[in-house]
Amino acid sequence: MPLSLWTHCDAATMLVGSAQPYGLVRDAALVTEGEVIRWIGPRSDLPPELQALCSAEHDCGGALLTPGLIDCHTHLVYGGDRAAEFEQRLQGVSYEEIARQGGGIASTVSATRGASAAELERSSATRLRALMAEGVTTIEIKSGYGLAMEHERKCLQVARNLARSHAIDVRTTFLGAHAVPPEFAGQSDAYVDNLLPMMQHLHAEGLVDAVDAFCERIGFSLAQTARIFDAARALGLPVKLHAEQLSDSGGAQMAASYGALSCDHLEWLSERGAAAMAQAGTVAVLLPGAFYFLRETKLPPMDWLRQHQVPMALSTDCNPGSSPCTSLLLMLNMACTLFRFTPEEALVGVTRHAARALGLKDRGVLAPGMQADFVLWDVKHPASLAYAMGANPLRATVFKGQLR
Repeated sequence: MPLSLWTHCDAATMLVGSAQPYGLVRDAALVTEGEVIRWIGPRSDLPPELQALCSAEHDCGGALLTPGLIDCHTHLVYGGDRAAEFEQRLQGVSYEEIARQGGGIASTVSATRGASAAELERSSATRLRALMAEGVTTIEIKSGYGLAMEHERKCLQVARNLARSHAIDVRTTFLGAHAVPPEFAGQSDAYVDNLLPMMQHLHAEGLVDAVDAFCERIGFSLAQTARIFDAARALGLPVKLHAEQLSDSGGAQMAASYGALSCDHLEWLSERGAAAMAQAGTVAVLLPGAFYFLRETKLPPMDWLRQHQVPMALSTDCNPGSSPCTSLLLMLNMACTLFRFTPEEALVGVTRHAARALGLKDRGVLAPGMQADFVLWDVKHPASLAYAMGANPLRATVFKGQLR
């Protein structure tokens, strides 16, 4: 396997326990072997015999290297938009009121069902390329706007196709329990009965990497979510949960009892929920774009998350109704300004902890044996990535050892 040497750079390795913030290595060298990192450290420590084996050398021109960014919670594949609902909310109508009037997720379900796979792929690819242009190398894409077998399959197939047509890794999550579709109005238990074999069939077709649910008063109950998680466990699929966004339902504790990869949103998380997540190793995925767009005022309990040492990830939550955002860099800034993250916490949240939220152990840090996904930035210090709103200092992205 050919070796390549990358020099004239600083590297924010994001390694745990590093003596330097961000795991920063000044005047670094990085050696890739095919799709993985072979060596990284100060250039002065590079073994001469390893350098001699490198068949290509890349001058990074003084760039800062970070791991490839990971967007660990998106609803990227959908039809239509909800600009009219945005206008309603500005006139004082709540998100819950819109949902109960047949808007919200239900309106996107209708638009998604009416779109062809080709149409969905075209619109989703545009959003995906915007994220990739900011250094995203791994993304999670949820279903949940089909809510029937043929349409959930269509959306998950589009997500798989995006991975084949773009230089990015895509993890798919089955979110059939996103809302109750109109044909099951008032029959949420019956819909869950229908959802379980749907999940089994889609998993058998190789379309599902994980299972999610929306556990909330306008979504699914704890008992219904537990049924879904039991079925996922029987299939060997990891679970995650939209939890405590609008109220404290106890979803975080329940998800933690299943060893959930993550609980997401969490504005109404209790200290008991934070402690349960910490014990289970469940990641808190915080979504400042949705908080901002919905003009929420209830902040996630940062003190409890820090006190219990719950790993915190960040994501765009890219979706048409509550976070129509395709900028993960903007989420770094919002996390700092709205949620009081430090810039280092924010960058960890879209690298190391975001990888953990997807159950991926081969990325998120720059270290030997990790997948060779990294980004070259035209900045001198990692904090600059969270500092400038709307800026994109990306110079180049390397995906699996290849310049993208």
